[in-house]
Amino acid sequence: MALIRWEPFSEIDSLQKEMNRMFDSLASRTTDRWGSAFVPAAEMEETPEAIHLKLEVPGMDAKDIDIQVSAEAVSISGERKEESKTEEKGMTRSEFRYGSFRRVIPLPARIQNTNVNAEYKDGILNLTLPKAEEEKHKVVKVNVG
Repeated sequence: MALIRWEPFSEIDSLQKEMNRMFDSLASRTTDRWGSAFVPAAEMEETPEAIHLKLEVPGMDAKDIDIQVSAEAVSISGERKEESKTEEKGMTRSEFRYGSFRRVIPLPARIQNTNVNAEYKDGILNLTLPKAEEEKHKVVKVNVG
């Protein structure tokens, strides 16, 4: 009978590979037909009066962007329709790229979702989300123990 050396770290490696395969298959469901997912980059800044959210959504028209705001989160979805056409030496090359996205961003404070201001210019979506009055004057007592 041959002895087989047990290596516990090899089992961890195989588990990690299996988890990577699982996450890769989940990620492939949110990709476009070229295999790249379109998830707009976001930047958030909080001031005492409001939360400022900036999203990068190039190549889209404002009418193709849907924004839904609750007191605790912002949901942004849209559909990208991109076309490029080049003509060189009597040849025309045309490419189309389509894809939809949806991103839900939780907010660090409650906001007044009836007073949200949205501005879209040069592929950048700027949202100004004014904080709810109770959040502006909120004082929290901290016990030192």
